[in-house]
Amino acid sequence: MDEPALSIVLPCLDEAPTIARALAALQPLRKLGAEVIVVDGGSEDGTPERCHAGCDHLLHAPRGRARQMNAGAARASAASLLFLHADTQLPASALDLIVGGLVDHCWGRFDVDIVGNSRWLPVVAATMNLRSRITGVATGDQAIFVRRREFEKIGGFPEQALMEDVEFSIRMRRIQRPCCLRDKVRTSGRRWDSHGSIRTILLMWRLRLAYALGADPEALSRHYRNIRQPR
Repeated sequence: MDEPALSIVLPCLDEAPTIARALAALQPLRKLGAEVIVVDGGSEDGTPERCHAGCDHLLHAPRGRARQMNAGAARASAASLLFLHADTQLPASALDLIVGGLVDHCWGRFDVDIVGNSRWLPVVAATMNLRSRITGVATGDQAIFVRRREFEKIGGFPEQALMEDVEFSIRMRRIQRPCCLRDKVRTSGRRWDSHGSIRTILLMWRLRLAYALGADPEALSRHYRNIRQPR
């Protein structure tokens, strides 16, 4: 059996309303040779039952995005990995973009477009993209991709309660700065819509600053739950 062109790891938890649509959007990539691995973290709304037809592997792992993504990576068959949130949609040319990006870089991410009701979301997305390009730190919303060799070299995602994407980026940046694709993924602005854009923006910046100053990720996670969209 040929090695897949790309392994797409999709962690999920209570995503029954959206998971079928998310997997349907990945079917063109499966036809091009990508494999799709869904890693459920203990959903109680029937999410796993809606995944079978749309993925190559359905795994179950302890709850926690980092643990789930690491479990998916361990099952993956390809030399290149993509970590995708269930509410994020890739551009049609994603496979070619990732393959091309990994020629000269060992990891990277997309720019992001946040879809929602708030007029502030384009500003949030533009700020996120610019900050990431300057700092070399990516967020999970930007669909991080990486060569398996380097992923394993740093031990995968740190299994912490929050900011696993930030810490992963910091560790990968020591090897090489990321490939920052200007092509955009589209991600849901549900947490900004549900909890208020300005309130969410300010809280996320406070959490990032606290993490940079050495705060415990578990403590930060308790604060984050106040704004997180139920999953």
